[in-house]
Amino acid sequence: MHAWFSWCKISTCSFSICSKFQTAHTPPVPIIIIIIFTDRSSVTLKLAATAMVEQYLSDDFIVPHKHPSNETLRNWRKCVSLVRNRSRRFRHVADLDKRSLHQDHLSKIKENLRVGFLTVRAAMRFMDGGVHFGNNHSEDAKVSNFHKNPDKLASMVQGYQVKTLRAIGGVNGVAEAVEVNLDEGVKSTDLTFRQETYGVNKYTEKPSKSFFMFVWEALHDLTLIILIVCAVVSIGVGLATEGFPDGLYDGLGILLSILLVVTVTAVSDYKQSLQFKDLDKEKKKISCQVTRDGCRKKVSIYDLVVGDIVHLSIGDQVPADGIFISGYNLLIDESSLTGESEAVHIDGKKPFLLSGTKVQDGSAKMLVAAVGMRTEWGKLMETLSDEGENETPLQVKLNGVATIIGKIGLIFAVLTFLVLTVRFLVGKAIRNEFSSWTSTDALSMLDYFATAVTIIVVAVPEGLPLAVTLSLAFAMKKLMDDKALVRHLSACETMGSSTCICTDKTGTLTTNHMVVDKIWVSGKSKDVKEPSELPENVSTVLLQCIFECTGSEVVKDTNGQTSILGTPTESAILEYGLLLGGDFGSVRSEMKILKMEPFNSKKKNMSVIISLPNGQIRAFCKGASEIVLGMCDKIIDDSGEPVPMSEEKAKLITNVINEFADKALRTLCLAYIDVEGEFDMQKDLPALGYTLIAVVGIKDPLRPGVKKAVETCLAAGITVRMVTGDNINTARAIARECGILTDGVAIEGPDFRSKSDVEKRDLAPKIQVMARSSPTDKLELVKNLRALSEVVAVTGDGTNDAPALHESDIGFAMGIAGTEVAKEQADVIVMDDDFATIVKVAKWGRAVYINIQKFVQFQLTVNIVALMINFVSACITGSAPLTAVQLLWVNLIMDTLGALALATEPPNDGLMNRQPVKRTESFITKTMWRNIIGQSVYQMAVLFVLTFAGKHILNLQGDNATVILNTFIFNTFVFCQVFNEINSRDIDKINIFRGMFSSWIFIAVMFSTVVFQIIIVEFLGTFASTVPLDWEMWLLSIGIGFVSMPIAVVLKCIPVETSMVKKHHDGYDALSGDERV
Repeated sequence: MHAWFSWCKISTCSFSICSKFQTAHTPPVPIIIIIIFTDRSSVTLKLAATAMVEQYLSDDFIVPHKHPSNETLRNWRKCVSLVRNRSRRFRHVADLDKRSLHQDHLSKIKENLRVGFLTVRAAMRFMDGGVHFGNNHSEDAKVSNFHKNPDKLASMVQGYQVKTLRAIGGVNGVAEAVEVNLDEGVKSTDLTFRQETYGVNKYTEKPSKSFFMFVWEALHDLTLIILIVCAVVSIGVGLATEGFPDGLYDGLGILLSILLVVTVTAVSDYKQSLQFKDLDKEKKKISCQVTRDGCRKKVSIYDLVVGDIVHLSIGDQVPADGIFISGYNLLIDESSLTGESEAVHIDGKKPFLLSGTKVQDGSAKMLVAAVGMRTEWGKLMETLSDEGENETPLQVKLNGVATIIGKIGLIFAVLTFLVLTVRFLVGKAIRNEFSSWTSTDALSMLDYFATAVTIIVVAVPEGLPLAVTLSLAFAMKKLMDDKALVRHLSACETMGSSTCICTDKTGTLTTNHMVVDKIWVSGKSKDVKEPSELPENVSTVLLQCIFECTGSEVVKDTNGQTSILGTPTESAILEYGLLLGGDFGSVRSEMKILKMEPFNSKKKNMSVIISLPNGQIRAFCKGASEIVLGMCDKIIDDSGEPVPMSEEKAKLITNVINEFADKALRTLCLAYIDVEGEFDMQKDLPALGYTLIAVVGIKDPLRPGVKKAVETCLAAGITVRMVTGDNINTARAIARECGILTDGVAIEGPDFRSKSDVEKRDLAPKIQVMARSSPTDKLELVKNLRALSEVVAVTGDGTNDAPALHESDIGFAMGIAGTEVAKEQADVIVMDDDFATIVKVAKWGRAVYINIQKFVQFQLTVNIVALMINFVSACITGSAPLTAVQLLWVNLIMDTLGALALATEPPNDGLMNRQPVKRTESFITKTMWRNIIGQSVYQMAVLFVLTFAGKHILNLQGDNATVILNTFIFNTFVFCQVFNEINSRDIDKINIFRGMFSSWIFIAVMFSTVVFQIIIVEFLGTFASTVPLDWEMWLLSIGIGFVSMPIAVVLKCIPVETSMVKKHHDGYDALSGDERV
């Protein structure tokens, strides 16, 4: 309260001084400066202002950054009571009503599909049991019926018409109908014909908005509509009283200003929409593996055609409707279509796969039978429309700030209009003219109203929340160039607050270009680079294991060049097999695979059971060294014969594994077991009794720049934790090499899993390395860290990483190694799988936050000065020095152009030398209030002096002295904003020019503002109520504006609380003497 009364005393004192000294032409405002800067209550005022704003925002304008409820989103919207253009303000926030309708519609469609699929499957079970009914299609089914008949093909798949499929010869019959060889695949020359015949694999999308739609949307601003009406009335009255063309100028000036504002706003919004459109295209880019022209290759799912042979593996999205050709243990998650969480087993008996479903386990080959709008997924996607993305916390908070400022501005606008009107009426009464009214009086009243409405235009900062969208869109576009695809707006913003990154090792910290470096086989450790002979029987079983126990393939391209398609780990082992002289094709053709269990992160191994040429059944296993070693009870000795594994031999192998791991090699064990008699396909593969063949050490070097990126994170207050499935020794070696493991804890996942909740909570912040971790361990670590108020970023690539990605504050999926399931749950996709790219996202996240702070500081300063100068002048002189046209230009400078200049500044390296932004900290900081109040006081002082004593100081005389003075005030005010915009480039550092010339948008905005200001003053005076100024006045205007720069230096030297500086939420440290230069 003390601060409030002090402010009231200052304000009252200033008004009385203004009144007393007006006739003496003595400038009163410098006295205000002395009072404000000598009164200690100014500090209390800043604290009170900050507390008031934050209290208001914390009540209604706080939303979680991830997964907010619809009720939370509705609450803050209700509190935004003062909006000039609702359609534009809320363009980039979720349409909750539309979303609710779509969710209901989607649920009904899914329920119908679920009931239909369950009915069909029940019928299939009866058919398998010998009961035949409900499928009349099979009686007349012929291959020719499906030739060039896409609708019939699609209906067979979606109707689960297994009987029809069998009648035409199964998948081979469909292949004959669509004219494709199941081994060779589609010919590239047939693609266009197939697209014309069977359709393209795209669903119908709604057209994007044109530029003129954004113009129309900008015209929905209520204040602009009122000003247009005022301008039209002004033109009508003006023509009637002053004739043509003099009667046009005032109204036409307002209309031209509105046209300029609308055009610039529409151009800015349209460019934003194009950026978001490009980002949406990137989000929808999904690739898949196909066989075409006899070669396996990667293509976009949108280029798939009917007849394509698609290869599916764990985590893939089924890209089209199709028919199972061959595969192993294929489990499909159909919840995206039906809502059913139970996975469906797909094989020759249940052969149909539907577009949009996910591969939960196993691998397979599929023949594409229907694409695009002929699939259930395509029809489902067509029904969905874009209901908008959830707003970010910063957007919501700035909507709250805009609401506060708007209410204050509305009060000032109403008071200004009332004061001007009352003074006008009192003047008429004093002159005894109250009973006689002329058209000039009507124009004066209209002018007062237009000025008041324009004050609302300036006072309601529509650009504040929209500046967040602009900044985020710009950052997302730049990050896309840096190989980071931001899927959700809030992720980029949240990353600026991240305190912890839980990262995978393989492919993220390392290159993912793996090669076998060492191998232990036949009792000896060998360097792969050194040639050595293996016993024939050992070489045979080793090559069998390498070439059979794999999910990858060795293929030849059209030029005859051999290449390996598959994961980097398996590719490295296959490459080693080829180096040994093995022939992938001949080994595969000699043996028949009976059953395969693909690798997954839970089991940490893969197994396969095959039939040898002599009829012997043999199983192979490959995986994490400790796990596979535990499955073995025999070992191949130096003579090449299997012998029992004694404790001594087991210890020897463990030492070999640790030796490889200490050299930062990834270790795998290969093993086999011969199965007696026939193998029951319904049973699981053997889990024990294996014979160890070899221990493989795979080298995966660190990515260039990873060590520096980790150092950058640590300097920025971001803890990096490695979470990997590798051996603990391998993980420690890599973590030390890249600087992650210092004095923290390295632990294995099972050890962490076995601890109590309290122990986990105490241990979690100390962990720097977690080895042999499962996806569940990663999820537990994330939950415990978040419970300690950490802002956690997590990387993931596998299907099982999806829960951790969903739980984290920011989920990063790998673009190269990541599955579609992981990408769908992620907030950001790292296109190059590089850890350094994650650091770039953090840097841009911080840049977005600090850029918005700069813009808010700049806009609040303009708001305060524009409101006060017009209100006080209206109270004292009965007229406003800034006209409606001039205020519209000022609004353009501080709103759209200001956002372009300050909200799109690129990040600098200094951002990563600061601590993360705390979510609990005030957005408008005490440092910002210091700058806002200091600059506002200076500008108001200058403008009040000019308003009340300008004619005397500038020695202006004659009939046009008033219009010259008002033009000079307007020009000075604009240049104060130009230089203050430069000051706002850095909130606390004195060197505001650092990096300025590398920001071409900022330079372009500054240049455009100055050029257009010259045009307005010198050439558009008729419309803008200005007159040309001589060079001396131009220099004086620029000089007064320039003085705000040394004032900014002085302000930045005023100390703020030590505690605030040490833990400043925008990361600035206390200024030292060196930093102030």
